[in-house]
Amino acid sequence: MRTKTRIITLLAAFILLAGSRLTASQLLVNGAGATFPAPLYNRWFNTFARIDTGVTFNYQPIGSGGGIARITMGMVDFGASDAPLSDQQLAAAPGKILHFPTVLGADVIAYNVPRLGQPLRLTGPVVAEIYLGKITKWNDQAIAELNPAVNLPDSPIIVCHRSDGSGTTYIFTDYLSKVSPEWKNKVGVGTSVSWPLGLGGNGNQGVTELLKQTVGAIGYVELVYALNNKLPVAPIKNHEGHWVEASIRTVTAAAANAAANMPADFRISITDAPGADSYPMSSFTYLLIYQQQTDAAKGKALLGFIQWMLHEGQTLAVPLSYAPLPGQVVAAEETQLKSVALPTDK
Repeated sequence: MRTKTRIITLLAAFILLAGSRLTASQLLVNGAGATFPAPLYNRWFNTFARIDTGVTFNYQPIGSGGGIARITMGMVDFGASDAPLSDQQLAAAPGKILHFPTVLGADVIAYNVPRLGQPLRLTGPVVAEIYLGKITKWNDQAIAELNPAVNLPDSPIIVCHRSDGSGTTYIFTDYLSKVSPEWKNKVGVGTSVSWPLGLGGNGNQGVTELLKQTVGAIGYVELVYALNNKLPVAPIKNHEGHWVEASIRTVTAAAANAAANMPADFRISITDAPGADSYPMSSFTYLLIYQQQTDAAKGKALLGFIQWMLHEGQTLAVPLSYAPLPGQVVAAEETQLKSVALPTDK
């Protein structure tokens, strides 16, 4: 009996050892960046790991600013950002960084104002004045004129924003700079800006928690975070003067013109896009990788993942409220993918 028990124990130890060796032999590809697409990226990486069992993707959603910094310093194998890199950021990198659009998403204006009875309508210029500290009460005349049938409370507006470097912030400030000259002059566009006022939250989830916990709060988050947390979201008046809610359809409409005019490096802004159905705070989000890879195995894994993401991966976008890439953009990315060089390429 003792002999049988000993054999079983040794066999179990051997299996555990073999399992640990298999795990240790897996290729680990590290990335960091945007929280905007993090729910979808987590789904993608988990799904791809079942397809290519020899590779594991480790993604840290630390914000676009952090993703840009880490890929530039060579601390990760890929970065992720909702904001395209500036000419200065590209020049500061030790090699050529390529932008690969992955999907489209949307910033939304969410709020915590109980018992309104219907969605609160807002315009870009009014949102800018709220964030500049010029509109401080929910029943301000500027908000009341947009919502004549809503009984607005005489209570203070609590402004919430991102505290970290964020592509979500870039989209928000890029849009406000297009519709408010005062915002453009006083605050401007960036993944991080000098906020005139407000509470800061780390990541989309941090701002979401502030909104849930703070009566009277207003904040900008990526659409999926608002949906998952059942936050009320404001319809926004778009470039053509139509009230538009964020959805797959309206984000796709905003991307329609961009697909036809996409620059070769994919760095483009589609906020405040023309078109009757265009949602005004829409954006591409990007994976960032070096054109000249330094690790052949990791480079090959990245190429395989991006190829899968451009096709099979797009089918997972819609259930999580992201808009798939236009066909013209996918075709252009496949061409760019061929320019990525592995160390063995001579």
